[in-house]
Amino acid sequence: MIRFSMIMSTAICMLSACSNAQTPTTEKGEMLKNKNVLIVYLSRTKNTKAIAEIIHKNVGGTLVALELQTPYPKDYKEIVAQVTKENESGFLPPLKTKIDNIAKYDVVFIGFPTWGMQLPPPMKSFLKQYNLRGKTLVPFNTNAGYGIGSSFETVKELAPSSKILEGFSTQGGKERDGIYFVMEGEKEKQAQAAVSKWLQQIKMLK
Repeated sequence: MIRFSMIMSTAICMLSACSNAQTPTTEKGEMLKNKNVLIVYLSRTKNTKAIAEIIHKNVGGTLVALELQTPYPKDYKEIVAQVTKENESGFLPPLKTKIDNIAKYDVVFIGFPTWGMQLPPPMKSFLKQYNLRGKTLVPFNTNAGYGIGSSFETVKELAPSSKILEGFSTQGGKERDGIYFVMEGEKEKQAQAAVSKWLQQIKMLK
């Protein structure tokens, strides 16, 4: 009986090992292996900046704030009017930010708020100005609760030769209602967890 039990135990262990060997494993961050990462973001009320910093903590790389040669007005109604005109005319505001070594980056995270349910003109300027052919682009977004609008689709349209991964979006402040920076306290913890889950899903979490 003892010998039979030993044989059965051995057989069970062998089957278990075989089963484990057949279970596929997915390595975290496999998309980041030997890759240089750039995180470019546009942020007016610092909510998108907060998400960019959370991403940076998880994937590393270079973090760059997108700035204009002529900053937008501080008044909310004035900036809405200006951005509406820029979207209607197709005007691309000149960027103050310069990225001289864009060619060295393989993965580019691009972060922005939703403005008028569209991609903000400065981010359009970035996508038009730089050669992103063959690079992996990862969009991320904050909004006032109305979602991404057409912004992610516009990224695809302006970077047709890039690989676009699944983007991330979360609700930030509501500048129209006087609610500005909200990525703190419990909201920040929720954002950190959501970003981590998203990065894991797209295999970008280290």
